[in-house]
Amino acid sequence: MLTFAAMDRLTVREAAQTTGWSPRMLRYIEAVGLVAADRSAAGYRLYGPAELQRLRTLRELLTTHGVELSEVGFARRMRLDDRLRAAIDGWIVGAAHRPAAVAPAEWLRFEQHKHERLLAGLRTPTAAIPDPDDAATDATDDTDDTDDTDDTDDIDDPLTATHRGRPPRGTAKESA
Repeated sequence: MLTFAAMDRLTVREAAQTTGWSPRMLRYIEAVGLVAADRSAAGYRLYGPAELQRLRTLRELLTTHGVELSEVGFARRMRLDDRLRAAIDGWIVGAAHRPAAVAPAEWLRFEQHKHERLLAGLRTPTAAIPDPDDAATDATDDTDDTDDTDDTDDIDDPLTATHRGRPPRGTAKESA
């Protein structure tokens, strides 16, 4: 067991040694809002007994229920975001419904087309994706109707698959 000088708070390094979480992981846990450390006058993270208990019970929660830290972070986000919670609840209880304007024989092609457009948008978020079914779209039209304000590639969101350009956990890094 590690022992520290008599004080009522631990630094991030000491808290990492005590809890088994790395300093980097402690910062991640704080970034997603699961356990917030107090700050010293100089801005250093300080962990007291309440924070250590939350870190211990967080690890127990992950182990007992076989969930990932990102899942707990997402669950917290759902509790705080009524619109997100309603959208997910609606999707879970919802059923697939063919759009009224789509004939039953065309529904599969319609859904395939929607997926193609979705995937094309994920590969090229700022490129215009023409709708071949849209008669108003002219092949010679070179105007860009896309919204270039989507900076999702630049967001440093610890709950997303990539974080600061590193590959998602569990994937092999590309060899040079």
